Amino acid sequence: MQVLNLPIYQFKLKQQGVRTHIFDAIRKKYVVLTPEEWVRQNFLQYLIQVKNFPASLIAVEAGLKYNQLQKRMDVLVYDKQGNPHLMVECKAPEVKITQDVFDQIARYNMVFKVKYLVVTNGINHFCCMMDYITNTYSYLEIIPDFE
Repeated sequence: MQVLNLPIYQFKLKQQGVRTHIFDAIRKKYVVLTPEEWVRQNFLQYLIQVKNFPASLIAVEAGLKYNQLQKRMDVLVYDKQGNPHLMVECKAPEVKITQDVFDQIARYNMVFKVKYLVVTNGINHFCCMMDYITNTYSYLEIIPDFE
């Protein structure tokens, strides 16, 4: 898989027929290794190992309902009180981070109202902090550590 703009992590991989699977430590199962899954698994390890987010507070591909449609967001991290805190949208490395990607995570955030939104394709990472009092957001230079 492609080298990402993240630390290098070791993963459990296995072949099933022609497909490679990667072990997702959060979901506790092997999943098909796609370019987007590669980004998601690396970014999860970054959150856990570098940013000190407890794995027990992370949900992967959790379902949500938006405009009567069932959707799945990539990563949702809860705070110590169990409230949604940080949401991550992952794209494959070859996918450019465009306004459409930000619009997608913003729509999902209408349900959760997290403090931080992160968009990544493994190469470029963008993080913004939401301010619901003034209905604004500000981009951060770094992704915050777990509080």
